Amino acid sequence: MTDFSPYRLKMMNRSFSQSFILLGFSNWPYLELVLFVIILIFYLLTLLGNTSIILVSHLDPQLHTPMYFFLSHLSALDLCFTTSVIPQLLVHLSRADKSITFGGCAVQLYVSLALGSTECLLLAAMALDRFAAICHPLRYAVFMNPRLCRQLAAGSWGCGFTASLLQTVLTMKLPFCGQAQVDGFLCEVPALLKISCVDTTFIEMELFAATLLYLGLPVVLIFISYGCIARAVLRVGSGEGRRKAFGTCGSHLLVVSLFYGTILAVYIVPQNRYAEARGKLLSLFYTVVTPTLNPLIYTLRNQDVKGAMRRLLAQKKTVKLGMGPGWACWETSLG
Repeated sequence: MTDFSPYRLKMMNRSFSQSFILLGFSNWPYLELVLFVIILIFYLLTLLGNTSIILVSHLDPQLHTPMYFFLSHLSALDLCFTTSVIPQLLVHLSRADKSITFGGCAVQLYVSLALGSTECLLLAAMALDRFAAICHPLRYAVFMNPRLCRQLAAGSWGCGFTASLLQTVLTMKLPFCGQAQVDGFLCEVPALLKISCVDTTFIEMELFAATLLYLGLPVVLIFISYGCIARAVLRVGSGEGRRKAFGTCGSHLLVVSLFYGTILAVYIVPQNRYAEARGKLLSLFYTVVTPTLNPLIYTLRNQDVKGAMRRLLAQKKTVKLGMGPGWACWETSLG
């Protein structure tokens, strides 16, 4: 039986070097340079796409609606999440040293958990918005008022960051032996539990309960919302009305499928070395690729966003043209 006495725990903590090694893709050194270039390109596209969504939603008055209010929060989440992970990953891909300090690992763990939990709740709030818009169109403006939208957004951020604090503290208080090697490219709870020197049953139960609350409950709410939406749409007589209704939900459904699909695939695969390699690639997908696809999905499938971008670009062009001999054109375009 393993000795978990206070003396042994003290010796474990003393032997721990206060740093972790993120193994990442070191098993495939020939791919690191290729991954560095690909991930850097996706990161730059993520910054450009999500920043554009936030600016367009803020600058165009026609997009000052609940749908685009939540969309701008989703883009902000993607920006924060990728920035908390990708710069460190790029550094590790470009050098042999894969170490990360204990404090750096704790911060990365907390931020990634908090932002992931927040996104789960925010996607559920967006589904509620689509439910109100399609099932109760006459009362939509009253139901989804600015105050409620701000409360839903603030609640998503607040609950995500508050609940993740407990998981982070419980995980980082575990004793780790030596210079712990994490089989992943970021600090995650499952990977850190594997390198702990003590029984982690309680932490695993707490993680399971948190997963049910922050992953399962939003999924149930999303399914209920879209079940009501589907029933309401099927009652619409015209085919054009049905296409328009489904079109307003298509982008959100695609984003939900990408987000939840990859996360569930990571956590339900069997625990073997082939599944671990696939899990790394899936984690890389929802960490790097999904935040890049989200703004593309909402711009390519959404006529309102494309129209707003065209108006802003045309306005900017008009302003530049009016900066010549006189100010009349510039003043007219701003008015």
